[in-house]
Amino acid sequence: MSEIGRREILFLYDVIYANPNGDPNDENRPRLDEESGKLYVTDVRLKRTVRDYMKDILGKEIYIYEETDEEGKRITKAARLRQSFNSSPIEAMRHCIDLKLFGATFAIKDKEKENNDKPKGKSKNKAVEENEDTDSDEENEIKEKNLNFTGPVQFRFGRSLHAVKLQNVKGTTVMPKGENKKAGTFTDKWIVPYALIGFEGVVNGITAEKNREFLEKKAKESDGFGLTLEDLDTMYQAMWRGTKELFTTSKAQSPMLLLEVVYNDETYHIGDLERMLTVKTELKHEDIRDTKDYLLDTTDLVNVLKEHADKIRFIRVKQNPILNTAYGDEVKPISDILKEHGFEVQSFSFEG
Repeated sequence: MSEIGRREILFLYDVIYANPNGDPNDENRPRLDEESGKLYVTDVRLKRTVRDYMKDILGKEIYIYEETDEEGKRITKAARLRQSFNSSPIEAMRHCIDLKLFGATFAIKDKEKENNDKPKGKSKNKAVEENEDTDSDEENEIKEKNLNFTGPVQFRFGRSLHAVKLQNVKGTTVMPKGENKKAGTFTDKWIVPYALIGFEGVVNGITAEKNREFLEKKAKESDGFGLTLEDLDTMYQAMWRGTKELFTTSKAQSPMLLLEVVYNDETYHIGDLERMLTVKTELKHEDIRDTKDYLLDTTDLVNVLKEHADKIRFIRVKQNPILNTAYGDEVKPISDILKEHGFEVQSFSFEG
């Protein structure tokens, strides 16, 4: 069994009068499931939070990141690979922590195919066009640059643990847009007054090992490949602190709970942990505005963990003290609840 093994992640954060993940195809409104009234947030949004923090604050090498050239144009993934890693996906996988975590697909065209002046229908390799059995060095190089790596860390879409209410906020700008304008313009944006959002994730050590073994065979030097426990801790720190750092008028949010279940069987995990949490309140769910308005009932979650206790090595927990958690009628931190039910509970290595 690898040091990574199988791990399950539960991550909760809340937003207050903000838009956690606007839909550009729907007036940038918060993404809402019309049937349940619950908010949802894409895994891409969470990964972007992690990537931004790892690069901007921790100084890590990140592959998927918004960069611009001297003319202000966004740099493409292909250009990033060419400029920073000599067009080598192998080297990108060696150095970029986000690729080790989340995986990537590389589809690199050769120079002849990228040349728009060439007539359509031309083969990307003349030797192959003339003789299909020819396996030139150039063709092998092209194949090496078209690779797909499944990330060992995967998240589902996050969703609010309760129904929410969308609000449209109108305002005005002080400064006019154009030189010939004398007054500011009207603005409007969509927000939710409050939402407690939960993400479910899985860390797959088997996938991490397969990626490492493949890359080490392909590389001239085998050092630097493979997901490590340090990489995972860096991700957890970026999830927690990055959520706090993402504090703007559209993203006013705070981390509430981070829980990692570490299994002793690398082929097994429970699944759906966030669905075992219940928001208990005397208010309508749409009227919740603060953590003081509800209790987060962990009874079902703890009971399910107890049913699978023989598969669990230990559990790591980080909880915001303003989040009120309960087991039955007992209101106390979830770490205390888990300890009372026989689990080994550890803390995460970062503070804040």
